[in-house]
Amino acid sequence: MKAKLPNSVFNLISVAGALLAIISLFTIIFLFIISFLFEQQGSYMGLFIYVIIPPFLVLGLILIPIGMYLKNKREKLHGREETLPIINLQEPAHRNALFIFIIGTLVFVFLTAFGSYEAFHFSESTTFCGELCHQVMNPEFVAYQNSPHARVACVECHVGEGVDWFVKSKLSGVKQVLAVAMNTYPKPIPTPITDLRPARETCEKCHWPEKFYSRTVRLEKHYLTNENNTPWNINLVLKIGGQHSGIGLMEGIHWHVNRDNIVQYVTNDEKRQVIPWVRYINKATGDTTIYINEDDPLEDGELAKLQVREMECIDCHNRPSHIYFSPNKFINQQLASGNIDTAIPEIKAKLIEICEEEFGTLDSINNYARTTIDEFYSNEYPEFYAENKTKIDKAVESFLVAYSQNIFPEMKVKWSNYPSNIGHFEDNGCFRCHSDLHVSSAGRAISKNCDLCHLINAQGTDDNMMIAKYNESLEFQHPEDIGDDWKEVNCIECHTGLNP
Repeated sequence: MKAKLPNSVFNLISVAGALLAIISLFTIIFLFIISFLFEQQGSYMGLFIYVIIPPFLVLGLILIPIGMYLKNKREKLHGREETLPIINLQEPAHRNALFIFIIGTLVFVFLTAFGSYEAFHFSESTTFCGELCHQVMNPEFVAYQNSPHARVACVECHVGEGVDWFVKSKLSGVKQVLAVAMNTYPKPIPTPITDLRPARETCEKCHWPEKFYSRTVRLEKHYLTNENNTPWNINLVLKIGGQHSGIGLMEGIHWHVNRDNIVQYVTNDEKRQVIPWVRYINKATGDTTIYINEDDPLEDGELAKLQVREMECIDCHNRPSHIYFSPNKFINQQLASGNIDTAIPEIKAKLIEICEEEFGTLDSINNYARTTIDEFYSNEYPEFYAENKTKIDKAVESFLVAYSQNIFPEMKVKWSNYPSNIGHFEDNGCFRCHSDLHVSSAGRAISKNCDLCHLINAQGTDDNMMIAKYNESLEFQHPEDIGDDWKEVNCIECHTGLNP
């Protein structure tokens, strides 16, 4: 016996809606099976399963009752039926329709709950953040994958816990999607992000200041741009905290986020690289000290118009995950790791020269680098080239991999667009405040003294190391003899990322 349905179901709109809903449902089920059984879980698969197709399923279901209503209305005009449906469970057609409606509703509610959860989970995933807008987010995603936070989901830092910031992030995301769709997004993406959640609500979920109190030893290895790629080593103690763990944050770099201190500043620069005004408040005593940059003070009335920011983690750690190293740094890393053989004469200098050129795509840099290096060594070092072609090719390949992880021509992204405030070698960083120019009314300056943050234990070339005596430190010595000039200017005046 055939299952009967109300006559009002049989109309073009309802039938089309039913077909649309059935096709959408089976498409979702099919893609879901493909995704999980065959492990094909790309960003676009999730986008279709949880975002694009479900609205068509809902639209199809909505069209069914709309079609029924319109048919009843038309038939009432001809005097054949009432506009409102009559449910008579004695009628097999009505019972079948009610049964289908109840079962369909239960299935729809289940699928809606499951789909909503999966859509939420998918929209919070690293895949969604990093791969969906491939060209736009590619630099950030690649840098993130090579960062110390590669196993921390994007939303842990960019959204955090709570409904309010989740809603804010989604509203912001709508603007970004429209910008991508309309191709109106800037290249490169500007920073800093002005509406980022406070670091104390995100970063400090894992990194809490009370645990930042030990000093650490670091070896900085630089290679000079001479024929021998001479290594220059600096072994130093970084004063993250006090000399003893019991001192905690009473001294050292992380003193700036000590709960007993409040450090505030204003900046009249969008990149926050120019800081003309600093205020320090000692919470224990209530003493307040204001430091003003004597070389570049604020104009009268300007302070009242600027936002006073309280110093937090990201004021120094402003590139915790999306780090774009300069050519000098990423070539140094390849030399130190052995991926680029230091025995290849002038290799660092030649690779740096390549980075000085502007390229529109990665393909163009790939072709240019291979051709340039081959021509140089075949002409200038023909014997070495003939005997060490494999080493040279490996050096170029390693260089190109590092280049592709740090410079993105299509989005115009490179180290100089995103200054890092950790340190002071190739960016102003610490020197934004520690300049000897920020002076209080009592004549006290925010010191530029190197020993405030680090102590040099040893420095020099591999065969000529200067080593400090126990419990003492060395004065910095520049690899090239420039006298005391390095004391008079900031490092960035010479070190732009394209020199050692």
